[in-house]
Amino acid sequence: MQQQADVAVIGAGIVGLAMSYHLASQGKKVVLFERNSKAISASIRNFGLVWPIGQTAGKMYDRAMRSRATWKELAAATGLQCQETGSLHLVYEQDELAVLEEFAQAAPGNGYLCELLTPAQVGKYTSAIKTAGLKGALWSPTEMTVNPRQASAAIAKHLEDKMKVTIRFGTAVNGISMPYIETRNEKWKVDKVFVCSGADFETLYPAAFAEAPLKKCKLQMMRTIPQPGNWQLGPALCAGLTLGHYASFESCKALQPLKQRYAQEMPDYVKWGIHLLVSQNGDGELTIGDSHEYGPDFEPFDKAFINDLILKYMHTFLEAPAYTIQEQWHGIYPKLTNGQTDLVFSPEKNVAIVNGLGGAGMTLSFGLAQEVTGRL
Repeated sequence: MQQQADVAVIGAGIVGLAMSYHLASQGKKVVLFERNSKAISASIRNFGLVWPIGQTAGKMYDRAMRSRATWKELAAATGLQCQETGSLHLVYEQDELAVLEEFAQAAPGNGYLCELLTPAQVGKYTSAIKTAGLKGALWSPTEMTVNPRQASAAIAKHLEDKMKVTIRFGTAVNGISMPYIETRNEKWKVDKVFVCSGADFETLYPAAFAEAPLKKCKLQMMRTIPQPGNWQLGPALCAGLTLGHYASFESCKALQPLKQRYAQEMPDYVKWGIHLLVSQNGDGELTIGDSHEYGPDFEPFDKAFINDLILKYMHTFLEAPAYTIQEQWHGIYPKLTNGQTDLVFSPEKNVAIVNGLGGAGMTLSFGLAQEVTGRL
């Protein structure tokens, strides 16, 4: 059967959903293909955190804030869980505090909305932390928490029911020969194609994938049982190791000595790319992680010692009623190796690959999609 649309989007992860949303908002007739029965990859295997404070000042922070605004629009339209929790970077060592002090001093000029707190001020925002030895914290009001497993399904339903996007779940694209796309039992004529299938674009464009500056990253994460008595975490929490992970802190001169200390005193954490984020979803469960392994592919087996390292560091700052782990999992996503923040290119005329957000899909996808579709 042959059908027609203005634009085809391949991949119903968060990037594909974001592209479909902004294309449909422009009045385009969109068809969205997803090879699985629902989104099951990196877009649901994450914290559900929208994390502007981790982005570099200027373009990337602005992109994150535009994504944040779109999340709020979608939450209002769909009822998906979206909590404006903010975040706290907690520090327990003097060299960690030096990084926060430097960052906070430059923050107004760089456009960040944040505030350096004394230990006494932290209690205004959360009671879920260990206060012994606390040197201070960076409060940012911009971070939000969504439930990624719920969000993907809710957004897809909204696209289909309210924005008239045609969605084909359980439908692999067998080939692209513009202006035609072929699946097992359909042929679509389209003007433009956006391939948003993460590392899977290698199945459609293997040569382009092989030449792209990408490597794969595997992360490990965990989730607790619901916290009893309606206990609330409050802001999403992280600690000193996170300062060495996000690009926003790279401009701080105090960061390099801190990284050197981590390399000497915590080599396993550095080797496995471990830093700690803790968020809480609307069901009261805490999501904890994560680690970063890089390579062309990975063993399917998770490493128990990595989870042990994550939990050990978590206990240095978190005070929660229940630590019982009910789920453990890993995710894999493509990450750029050339220092860029995204990968948008055309392997052939009227086909664009949108990729390479490097684990920040929840934070950046809607902003990037707005930019890409705005250039049409």
